[in-house]
Amino acid sequence: MPTPPSEHRRLILASTSPFRRELLQRLGLPFTTRAPEADESRLEGEEAPALVARLAELKARSVARHEPGALVIGSDQVAVLDGEIIGKPGDHRRALAQLRRASARSVTFYTGLCLFDGATDRHQSAVEPFKVVFRSLAPAMIESYLRREQPYQCAGSFKSEGLGIALFERLEGDDPTSLIGLPLIRLTRMLEAAGLAVL
Repeated sequence: MPTPPSEHRRLILASTSPFRRELLQRLGLPFTTRAPEADESRLEGEEAPALVARLAELKARSVARHEPGALVIGSDQVAVLDGEIIGKPGDHRRALAQLRRASARSVTFYTGLCLFDGATDRHQSAVEPFKVVFRSLAPAMIESYLRREQPYQCAGSFKSEGLGIALFERLEGDDPTSLIGLPLIRLTRMLEAAGLAVL
């Protein structure tokens, strides 16, 4: 099947995340979103990079099944502290524990990215690491931050695009957008390789 001209390619973000949607809007391309259907359980012994790569592809493929010929973006992210995957805290108590543990230490975020091309049944994949080095956080600082931003649905218990930036000593990585959940530098290259020019 011939690949449709780039100007007619449908672009779909396989995510309901408002953060990923906002990031993708920066590229100025028309796109729609669709919730993926994917079991996000970790496989036994699965390391963080392998987990996010697998889930990003799984999400993209799950949406591509319903959207023939489209370009579908899948993404997944986990945070790792001391070799242990830490997830979304879900509530104040767990967020408090996560930030206390992260104080004066570093957390590495792994973001999996997959661009699935429904016209060719091929995909491009990448895993972007990004390290966050936390300041030494006094208990009052953590409480103040959590009460003000309530990042209970965010891996690592912070929003780097918001007040969470005040928690950090420094950031280390190639693409700051990967920390928010969608590596736009790598995605731009993938889209161009698939025939959809960003510029």
